Amino acid sequence: MPRQRIKARTSPVSFVGRLVLILFALALLWYGLMVVLLFVGVPMDTVDLISGYRTAYDFLSGLTPGSLDNTVTLILAAAGIAAFLIFAFLAYKEVPRPYATRHRLDLVNDERGDVEVAPRAIERVAETAAFQNPAVSAAAGRYGESDLTVDVHVSRPRDVIETLRDVQQKVTEALGAHELPPVPVGVTLTGFDQPQQQREIS
Repeated sequence: MPRQRIKARTSPVSFVGRLVLILFALALLWYGLMVVLLFVGVPMDTVDLISGYRTAYDFLSGLTPGSLDNTVTLILAAAGIAAFLIFAFLAYKEVPRPYATRHRLDLVNDERGDVEVAPRAIERVAETAAFQNPAVSAAAGRYGESDLTVDVHVSRPRDVIETLRDVQQKVTEALGAHELPPVPVGVTLTGFDQPQQQREIS
C-alpha cells in the first residue's frame, strides 16, 4: 500500500553552512596534496612556496604568552566565541526537518466550480466518529494521500480488539455519511488510562 510521502524543510541559510563545509573540505584536500608532494620527494621550499605551511608553522611556534597583550587576547576570545556561535547555528540549520505532505481532497471539479476538503476536516470527522465508542478517551486522526490513520487511547483495557474494530467501522461509516471518498482506515492503540486507585480510610 502506498504511504504518505515525506519531505524535508531546508533553511534559506543552509547554503552558507554547505559553503563553509566545502571550503574546509577543499583546505583538507589541498594540504593533503602537500603531504603527498613531500612524501614523493618534492623540495620543502617548493611546497612551502605553494602552500605557505612552513611560514605559518614558524609563526605559530614562535608565539609565547608574552606575545599577546590583553587587547589581542580579548579580541581572539571574542572571535572564537563568535565563530563557535556562527558555526553552531549553521550546523543546526543543516539538520533535516522531515514532514508529511498534506493535500486538499478534491470532491467536485466541474464547470460550476471546485469543492475541496482540507485534511484536518477529514481527520475531525474520524476523531468525532471514534469518540462515539464510550471506551475511547482520546483520538487523533491523520489523513494521508491514500489512507486514514486514527490513534486512539482507551479508558479500559478489556475488549480492546472489539473497541478497535468498532472504531474502524464507525470511522468508515462516518466517511460515507459525509460523502467522502472511501479510503483504508487504520486504527492504532496508543495507550490505556491509568486506573484510579481507591484508598481505604481507616
